[in-house]
Amino acid sequence: MLKTVIAVVLLFAYTTLAGNLVKIRDEVNVVGVRPNYLVGYGIVVGLKGTGDGTTTRYTLISIANMLRKMGIYIDPAQVKTKNAAAVMITAQLPPFAKSGMTFDVTVASMGDAKDIGNGVLIRTPLFGPDGKIYAFAQGSVSTGGGFSEDNRGGKITKNFPTTGVVVDGGIVERDLPFSFSQMKEITLTLKRPDFSKALQIQDTINTHFRKKIAKAVDATTVKVSFLKGKDPVELVSQILNLQIKTDQEPTIVIYERTGTVIMSGDIKIDAPIYVSHGNIYVAVEKTPVVSQPPPLSGGETVQAEEVRTVVREERGRIFAIKSPRLKDLVEALNDMGVSPRDLIAIIQAIKNTGKLHAKIIVM
Repeated sequence: MLKTVIAVVLLFAYTTLAGNLVKIRDEVNVVGVRPNYLVGYGIVVGLKGTGDGTTTRYTLISIANMLRKMGIYIDPAQVKTKNAAAVMITAQLPPFAKSGMTFDVTVASMGDAKDIGNGVLIRTPLFGPDGKIYAFAQGSVSTGGGFSEDNRGGKITKNFPTTGVVVDGGIVERDLPFSFSQMKEITLTLKRPDFSKALQIQDTINTHFRKKIAKAVDATTVKVSFLKGKDPVELVSQILNLQIKTDQEPTIVIYERTGTVIMSGDIKIDAPIYVSHGNIYVAVEKTPVVSQPPPLSGGETVQAEEVRTVVREERGRIFAIKSPRLKDLVEALNDMGVSPRDLIAIIQAIKNTGKLHAKIIVM
């Protein structure tokens, strides 16, 4: 039988029982060294009749306010244009961003615009969480190349035309309020809290520098003091490149919307187990029916349809799995033509019985 996996991606990454060596940088974040989100409100112009309609009042008011700043006074009620669209601008500012640095910004329509591609974003201030302006954004909006089919009315659309990107459209105007040179210590926070891993990071750092400069505060936090006479940048670089041994927990990630299953680690099951799973199919059948009038009635012969709903349940089969590996169970179910949705349901059911030893994440 031909093996078929429909809309399912299975990624098996097996690890040894002894664990893997990973760098500390892969397991922690440095407090203060993080991206910062910016947001702004602006106008995209130059659209070919695909902008917001006259019912989107805030777009018309925004255009009137923009013209007023340029010395042109006009009543918003008199603004009649479909070549402009109100948009929200979002961006992620990298750590230690300095004045003059450029970055990409994402532009998304707020109103009823049909397409903002190839439009021009007018200079827009970008605000941080503290309400201050940290950057400005301006430039041509790109929605990407290629076409996608839309079944509604047989239309063809280009990607997702109401969201685009301005490449290098943002420019930093204000340095972030964070000074690394003034720090006396750094705080490492574990991406996945674990007491054993926090202690291992502490011991690895202290052993490497032969001084007790690291202290595990809890399962999430490790504080590291700077060495006197040691360049802080060089010190942090060395710390983040140190290696620790980690045992990765077997994990199954399930994307229910797409039917994608990603499995990593040496996933075990308590064999043997027996699986029975059946499906119910509902079919609507239409049969042409000819309706004839009584003789001499003067009526006309017409053709109608008789609609009949048929519910059929597939005969369930029982699978016996004697292997302790989940991989063998998945392969057996694929051989039988089990759909992605059924595969997800079976994995979750085995987990609920306590027979599956892995962490399941549903997204």
